[in-house]
Amino acid sequence: MRSVTYSMGVSLDGYIVGPDGGFNWTEPDDEVFRFVTDEIREVGVHLLGRRLYETMLYWEAADQDPSLDDSMLEWAAIWKPLPKVVFSTTLSAVQGNARLASGGLTEEIERLRAEPEEGDIAIGGATLAAEAAALGLIDEYRPRVYPVLVGGGIPFFPQRERRVDVELVETRTFSSGVVHLRYRVAR
Repeated sequence: MRSVTYSMGVSLDGYIVGPDGGFNWTEPDDEVFRFVTDEIREVGVHLLGRRLYETMLYWEAADQDPSLDDSMLEWAAIWKPLPKVVFSTTLSAVQGNARLASGGLTEEIERLRAEPEEGDIAIGGATLAAEAAALGLIDEYRPRVYPVLVGGGIPFFPQRERRVDVELVETRTFSSGVVHLRYRVAR
């Protein structure tokens, strides 16, 4: 069965976006970017909220940007054909290899898990991930912890009063001080 994974950059104090709405501190160096590129290769479909979808739209045409280096062109070549499901109550259409969700989050994930396709079901965006976590749909949490304290903003982990036990599967420390943590939900 396909796993649902939640992987994003996060500050040491637990935020994916700072109080000013910025997240420039998550810009990866070459080593982290290679790791993230390798991670996305394992994804079979990506679920996104509207804000993350709109942020990632850049990559739909990034292969036309002459200023991109080979590693960014490689990322674009992987991202562009990757199937995406966008959850939005305000969008009426999406671009690229994306479709608007036709059902609720649970129904979409159950449908995707039942498909014979390969690859993880990645989930992105704090609001969508919080909903998935509250419904017990996330199988793995994969934060990349950046050595910065931002003091507030949008949290990586949803704020709810429910205990979730996890098992450490993998760690990796990068030369930049970023630490990748991979936890599997204990079921």
